[in-house]
Amino acid sequence: MPSLKDPQDQASLENQPQSPVRVGIVGLSARRGWASTAHLPALRALPGFEVRALSASSAASARAAAEKHGVPHAFGSAAELAASDEVDLVVVTVKVPDHREIIESALAAGKAVLSEWPLGVGLAEAEKLTALAAERGVRTFTGLQARSAPVVRHLRDLIADGYVGEVLSTSMVASGRGWGAEVPEGAAYLLDRSTGANMLTIPFGHTLDGLTAVLGEVEAVGAATATRRRELTDPGTGTVVRPDVPDQVAFGGVLASGAVASVHFRGGMSRGTNFHWEINGTEGDLVVTGDHGHLQMGEYVIKGARGDDTELAQLAVPERYFEPELAALRGTNAYNVGAAYAQLRRDLADGTSVLPDFAHATRHHRLLDRIERAAIQHRPAA
Repeated sequence: MPSLKDPQDQASLENQPQSPVRVGIVGLSARRGWASTAHLPALRALPGFEVRALSASSAASARAAAEKHGVPHAFGSAAELAASDEVDLVVVTVKVPDHREIIESALAAGKAVLSEWPLGVGLAEAEKLTALAAERGVRTFTGLQARSAPVVRHLRDLIADGYVGEVLSTSMVASGRGWGAEVPEGAAYLLDRSTGANMLTIPFGHTLDGLTAVLGEVEAVGAATATRRRELTDPGTGTVVRPDVPDQVAFGGVLASGAVASVHFRGGMSRGTNFHWEINGTEGDLVVTGDHGHLQMGEYVIKGARGDDTELAQLAVPERYFEPELAALRGTNAYNVGAAYAQLRRDLADGTSVLPDFAHATRHHRLLDRIERAAIQHRPAA
């Protein structure tokens, strides 16, 4: 099988026969959930992976999930799954507050880990997990799959090839879907700052990582945040929830290139614009539109114009940016997750590190921490 040790410790394995990576998924449930609707279809569509094990909240629920999904081994705890000789790669798909303990058990067992984003509850937790992974010398991966989306990769290459010339500025307005007027079933934890899972860390975090994949890193930071909906009613329980997370995030900054960036995320959905991203340069302009602000999933359209053109025209994403093995998943939430797994497979085979690892995740946590600190400094008095 491909080496799951740090790529600095292995020679290239290209053109050598590879055994499948045996995957254990923590959080794969018999009920509908992100692991079953995105990770499992993606892994089963790709050669080079075998889903060998799962764990759930109890041994009974794990057995039910294993029977439903046809997974050979079921464990009542993530630690048991990580210790199993049937598992090479531990995939963490549970709520953010549970990431740390699960990742620590996987690293203690010497297993490679793919963790959903956010990596941890805040910067300090992410830093500790990254340091521990480095000590153990195993491969790590983070589910920042917006970077693997064909539309993002195509945009990155258009910019690199000079489609707009020198980038002068970029602006984005987006809707977070959640964090609006309603509390989705089972989602009250997304309104609690202590969980580390909120609009700033999830859709804003995913989409900002996509933006930096295309245009480069952020240098100067300014921001404002607000919680405008102060009371929400959970329709399932009738409980009144008082959010302590922002439902408005306005970010302004300067990229390493000198380009000026502005991003405004709003909770819920708008009757007007739900995703509009412009990239303006000395030679042309690019505009990306879509149905919501989760760039890591969904369908987006690129339009552009350059030189003497005065009207935007659609720029179709070429087929070379798509994974042929994932053709049946195009247009679903599973596609970009699958594209990330396809890159993970190439990274293991070639000794590369294209897919974001824990160190990348920690740098992104650090950027979000800078934005939060800047927003706190600029928050108006109550």
